[in-house]
Amino acid sequence: MGSIFEAGSLTQDQRDSGAGKQKPEGLRSYGRRKGHRLSPRKEKLMETRLPELRLDLSGPAPDPSALFPGNPEEAWLEIGFGAGEHLIWQAEHHPQIGLIGCEPFMNGVASLLGHAERIGLTNIRVHDDDARDVLAWLPDASIARVFVLFPDPWPKKRHAKRRLIRRSTVAEIVRVLKPGGEFRLGSDSAEYLARTLLTARKFEELEWLAERPSDWRERPEDWPETRYEKKAKAAGRVCGYLRFRRGPQAGTTS
Repeated sequence: MGSIFEAGSLTQDQRDSGAGKQKPEGLRSYGRRKGHRLSPRKEKLMETRLPELRLDLSGPAPDPSALFPGNPEEAWLEIGFGAGEHLIWQAEHHPQIGLIGCEPFMNGVASLLGHAERIGLTNIRVHDDDARDVLAWLPDASIARVFVLFPDPWPKKRHAKRRLIRRSTVAEIVRVLKPGGEFRLGSDSAEYLARTLLTARKFEELEWLAERPSDWRERPEDWPETRYEKKAKAAGRVCGYLRFRRGPQAGTTS
């Protein structure tokens, strides 16, 4: 992969709007919402289980732990869970944690529901639309971990405005993270990793947790491989893994 700083122009990142701006009307950071036809079983899960697990954003957000049975120790958020492999693994291995997953692709949501039903998980909640709506809804310092795994890099210049990771989104991630909370991002795009790193380092609150190259070249043991990551590796692309800790500082760098 080489250094993540060898990623080309950063002018788009520099042009990104400041924190706190509303998302542009009609602009979304994801592509299609539907794929192949769902099986009858998955159709039924979408009709029955999804309404039970779907977040209700119509009112003020409670403490996220109140969204789950058993009052879990803390809540984690995954933005763009794909087919749900990572979120299901985390929910299964951390039953004391509540997992909120955001994914607009209906086939991915159906896949997640199928796995959750098979295992009998109760510690997940779902938002089947734009994750930025959930970020705006969540209270300050309410989430202990945020995962953004292999988001669409939107590599073409005309699509750059659709990239999820930009200053305004990172500002919301920082806002909802608890002090000591962690933000994780994985990508097979060196440019996207570089943009994410440079954007994140504009925030005094975020500490990059890499001390040696292996810290961003090797996936931690508690970070399971996703289907998209496997496809990227099979295609010969090299993946990188960024981890940031939210400190107690207030304010951002200029």
